[in-house]
Amino acid sequence: MRHMASYDLMETMRNTNQWLGASALSFASYPMFSMVPNPALQWMAAWGEVTERAYKRMVVKPDWGIRTFTCEDGKDHLVDIETVVEKPFGDLLHFNIAGRAEQPRKILLVAPMSGHYATLLRATVKSLIVDNEVYITDWHNARDIPVSAGKFDIEDYTLYLVDFMKHLGPETHVVAVCQPAPLALAATAYLAEEEPDAQPRTLTLIGGPIDPDATPTDVTDFGNRVTMGQLEETMIQRVGFRHKGVGRSVYPGLLQLTSFISMNADRHSQAFQDQIHRVARGEASDNDAHNRFYDEYLAVMDMTAEFYLTTVDRIFKKREIARNVFTVAGKQVDIGKITKVAVKTVEGANDDISAPGQCVAALDLCTGLPDSKKASHLEPGAGHYGIFAGKSWRNNIRPLVLEFMNANSGAPKADAKPASKPANKNAAAK
Repeated sequence: MRHMASYDLMETMRNTNQWLGASALSFASYPMFSMVPNPALQWMAAWGEVTERAYKRMVVKPDWGIRTFTCEDGKDHLVDIETVVEKPFGDLLHFNIAGRAEQPRKILLVAPMSGHYATLLRATVKSLIVDNEVYITDWHNARDIPVSAGKFDIEDYTLYLVDFMKHLGPETHVVAVCQPAPLALAATAYLAEEEPDAQPRTLTLIGGPIDPDATPTDVTDFGNRVTMGQLEETMIQRVGFRHKGVGRSVYPGLLQLTSFISMNADRHSQAFQDQIHRVARGEASDNDAHNRFYDEYLAVMDMTAEFYLTTVDRIFKKREIARNVFTVAGKQVDIGKITKVAVKTVEGANDDISAPGQCVAALDLCTGLPDSKKASHLEPGAGHYGIFAGKSWRNNIRPLVLEFMNANSGAPKADAKPASKPANKNAAAK
């Protein structure tokens, strides 16, 4: 009950701040106050509007906002977001463009389960549906999953990816962004040994912690400084009574958001002060840059306690993927078994979450893969977000990733000799 009370206390604080914002906005917006203009009332209304919106977004799952797409025929076609595989902790979605012929490239985007919803990759999806059939993993908020559904840790996550890959078939190109990169690599290795005919054509790993110790960051240092007991005591709570997952142990989204904001507290504080001033001057809009960013950034989800704790323990502390000793259901997954799936890594030179060196470590683990099927790219000047959704992604990384997929789209031949040149001409690993 103690941890459940903590969970409900956080929700109470969030709800109270939302109410305070709405109350301030309503009070300062009374028409009668317009008779005597007062800058203090304008500021109060602006503060209320920004505060209410910010705290309200914390418990709302963002909409994909992808409704139509203009095809080569010049017509706007509806985008139907279909659930093709439904599971308790996450679904496989397909962005089906009605009336458009099926595209030859099939891409599975593996979204991170690290506090934000899969909609964080909205810009990535929009850029890929132009000429691809795009599928994405849509992870569920743990607070909405009944305890009767059981546990969900990194082994279960890996097996979910295995099932999604098997469903889509061997013509799939997998792109894993950030947190799921190590587990996508493990899932591919699992398929290579258990069901080789279901392996994807390519695997692209973007900014993921394959070897967190390769280039330490504040994130990896935190994982090494604290004990698992400290994490369980300070980060884990039980879902309150108002949700379907009542009693489930989780790492609450609101607690995660506190950690996110504390990493750049000054920048976030200044951003909200500037937005309040813009609202007071009548310069803000419902879909301005501030609201577009924070509507997504503030929308957080709970993750199961066992997933969070096993991620910290096995990926960051014990480095099971980096040491190639990761196990699933008691069976060791040997990354060296990957012999046909072309693997590419993408890193940002200014990434302060998964620093350069952490992701490219995957190529050294693929000992059974010829150099011709390995490639890496380091994007100059790009931070973590930019390598999958920003200008760097749009202008440079996306074309390189698609080029890599095209170069490895043919069915692999068991008796084929390794090519003399790399699968992708940019920075192939040696």
